[in-house]
Amino acid sequence: MATIVSTLFIALDGVAEVDPAWHFPYFDERMGAGVGSDYEDVDVLVLGRVTYDSFAGAWPERETAGGEDAGFAAQLGDVRKLVATRGDADLGWRNAERTADVVAAVRALRDDPTLGKVLVAGSLSVVRQLLDAGLLDELRLYVHPVAAGSGERLWGDGPVRPLRLVSSEAYPTGVLRLVYAPSELPGTAGYDDAKEHLPAS
Repeated sequence: MATIVSTLFIALDGVAEVDPAWHFPYFDERMGAGVGSDYEDVDVLVLGRVTYDSFAGAWPERETAGGEDAGFAAQLGDVRKLVATRGDADLGWRNAERTADVVAAVRALRDDPTLGKVLVAGSLSVVRQLLDAGLLDELRLYVHPVAAGSGERLWGDGPVRPLRLVSSEAYPTGVLRLVYAPSELPGTAGYDDAKEHLPAS
């Protein structure tokens, strides 16, 4: 059974719609290594249509240009890509296929014994759908020490989503790499339960 992993860059105020102005100043060697580990040994890359268009509009040209990012660009081109879209236009990048029902498609990927790791890159709407369906195994957040102020947020109105911290790492830039797994609340409690833990006066 495959492990379904999400990787997102996010600001302190929950904005996960990346603005280069606040993202790239924090992208250093440590973050590059973290991102590299996210994309390591990926069998299928799952992308929402907006994220896919962003990737497809940049990475093929970078691969062709042969610069220092060409190796990573080639890795993205070679991997199987599943794109959540209801359109029928040519996706225009090798190894890309479409699905109109991303939840059903990811469920099938998760149940495929030949797959090990499925990565959801960005794609906030896809991440939310997979969380709602109980299909996301890991949520990897690169929390930038900045309040973005505007942009689409990962968390909006919706149910309470308890998470369990799997690992954490602080980078010199102040970015935190936090890996969470879906979980349950640690129990039921109210103020009467909590007050015994208050500091004594």
